[in-house]
Amino acid sequence: MSPDSYLVGLIGSGIGPSLSPALHEREADRQGLRYLYRLIDIDTLGVAPERTGELVRSARDMGYDGLNVTHPCKQQVLAHLDALSPQAEALGAVNTVVFEGDLAIGHNTDATGFAASFARGLPDAPLERVVQLGAGGAGAAVAHAVLALGAGRLTVLDALPDRAAALAASLNHHFGSGRAAAADLLDIAAQTASADGLVNATPIGMAAHPGLPLPADLLHPGLWVAEVVYRPLETALVRTARALGCPTLDGGGMAAYQAADSFRLFTGREPDTARMLADIGDLTSAH
Repeated sequence: MSPDSYLVGLIGSGIGPSLSPALHEREADRQGLRYLYRLIDIDTLGVAPERTGELVRSARDMGYDGLNVTHPCKQQVLAHLDALSPQAEALGAVNTVVFEGDLAIGHNTDATGFAASFARGLPDAPLERVVQLGAGGAGAAVAHAVLALGAGRLTVLDALPDRAAALAASLNHHFGSGRAAAADLLDIAAQTASADGLVNATPIGMAAHPGLPLPADLLHPGLWVAEVVYRPLETALVRTARALGCPTLDGGGMAAYQAADSFRLFTGREPDTARMLADIGDLTSAH
């Protein structure tokens, strides 16, 4: 393909509603690029997440320039890459793969995407004590971002306690002892009662996983609430928290910023993040 022509894709489960194709292709159109963004849905293909590596190899062999990777493949893909960026290695999760010749290089734009969105949407939010739900691929990236933003202590809760414990240990190794802890989901009431903020890094709230990731009565006006899910943009969590008077951050900003960072990695060109943020609002209101 010519330098002005790109073929990229997204590997994940239930990704039909994803706005990534439209976000990337709109920005490419504005820059005069030929840019095709394909969905590689493991549900549609009938492929288990453990076969993510085969999909990556097939894409490389078919001439793709790169891939985005989403739930539940962000950690599955690690073993099938030739190299990792320092951030992806620290996170233990990849959401962007760039093909350089025969090499597949893993990156993570979720962490930078969340950090940029948080700084824009909740610039004055207190960060002494933060509770995060979810310790998967997105959770690892968001947790790193929260601590990098200056959180005093981050407590991680996950349906898989060992996964939460492993993430907390990794965070303490990276940021210093005592910055992160894992807690049992049964302890969620006590954790949220004393927290400054809550981050939802689980898939609960997505169109395919509707509902709230915690009991609504645990939300209180002294708690800011940040969401990773962006389809729908107003999840049940954001809607409920906003009605209670909580400062809220939807997942749209993270989606736009991480897409911009991936676009930069795929093309070597500078995206217009302001336009991509506007695209998110436009695309979500149109669906």
